[in-house]
Amino acid sequence: MKFAAIADIHGNHLALEAVLADIRAQGIEEVVNLGDFFSGPLEAGRTADMLVPLGLTSVRGNHDRYLIEQDPAAMHVSDAAAHRQLTPSHLDWLRGLPFDAVYRGEAYLCHATPKDDNLYWLDSVSPEGHVFLKPIEAIEALAEGIDLPLILCGHSHIPRAVRLSDGRLIVNPGSVGCPAYDDVLPYYHKVEAGHPLASYAILEKTAAGWMWQFRAVAYDHMAMSALAAERGRADWASALATGWVR
Repeated sequence: MKFAAIADIHGNHLALEAVLADIRAQGIEEVVNLGDFFSGPLEAGRTADMLVPLGLTSVRGNHDRYLIEQDPAAMHVSDAAAHRQLTPSHLDWLRGLPFDAVYRGEAYLCHATPKDDNLYWLDSVSPEGHVFLKPIEAIEALAEGIDLPLILCGHSHIPRAVRLSDGRLIVNPGSVGCPAYDDVLPYYHKVEAGHPLASYAILEKTAAGWMWQFRAVAYDHMAMSALAAERGRADWASALATGWVR
């Protein structure tokens, strides 16, 4: 059993296109999608047109929830930009997605954590804005009651794998389309990949249990950086060009 996990596309259709091509090149046919598909100043509509027909096993992220729950006039600028590009059928597709899912009886899927779509599972943020790996006890507490060998989450955009003390594996595949961002919750912080490549993960069930491989994929990131700059988002332009928020 072998499949790919993608997350946090954020409207970057060129990154998604490159990642899907790389997945096919690895001979992998099955893909799961962990949410935050469209929000951002890029190409939400084109991403939706590419993504929805694939019929991937998908769960809804916090930004996907904002797109269907919030008044567009009150949305954050990135969500509002995406909402303007999405059709009623795109939004209906989001409404039909679950908060979490079980994939082939082996993997638990959610965007962030099992009870909160806006909480980092594997990472903490200090009051000084430092992002760091949570203690294993805190990670395991969030996994209580999930009786599956593999757990997949996104949200933080940081590729990371943690083996729990009972052997279960939690993997975050990183972000397909947004290598860096800043946020004000729980404290102001930046998440920065330090490179502009698109990230995803391959999961494989072996005799030794579930194993993972992180992959970084090149694409025309400067075209997306230029688009972000054209649309007045210098933060996104920097993130897409370099993997740093400046």
